[in-house]
This record gives sequence, structure tokens and C-alpha cells, in this order.
Amino acid sequence: MELIAYFWEQEDAAVVADLLDGEVRRGHFHGEDDDEDHPWMVVLRDVDQAVVDELLSKHDGWIETTTERSPTAPPPLPTAPKRFKK
Repeated sequence: MELIAYFWEQEDAAVVADLLDGEVRRGHFHGEDDDEDHPWMVVLRDVDQAVVDELLSKHDGWIETTTERSPTAPPPLPTAPKRFKK
């Protein structure tokens, strides 16, 4: 499982990445245009959740999990207009 940990400070992200063999990247949120407001991301693979939780609380970070979902088919479209009155 892949975890993505977010940190506001680059130093915190670097410490956690070094301890857990993660990869530091710059994260982006939708609607943000200022690079200084973007958090730092640490991509972690195959790590113990308890260790990650402890480091996140110590370094003021949070996690998001990514799961691979199979795309579901959308519901079928109607073939005729819907009638509300008879």
C-alpha cells in the first residue's frame, strides 16, 4: 500500500523521508496559485502504519491513502424523456 504524507515544512518532510526511505515531492492543491502555500509530500511504500502515525504527530503532518479502484461504468442513459404528468 502506498501512503502519501503531507507536511507544511520541508525539513519535517525530509526527516520523515530519511527515516522511512520515502520520496519527497512538492504537493499541489486545486485552486492554489502561490507555490509557497503548497505542502511537501512524502511518498511512502510498505511501511508500518503505527510508526508513520507516531512520526506524523511528532512532525505535524497528515496522510492520505491511495487505492487503486477499478472504474465503474456509469448508469445507462434514458432512452426517452421522463414524464411527470399523465
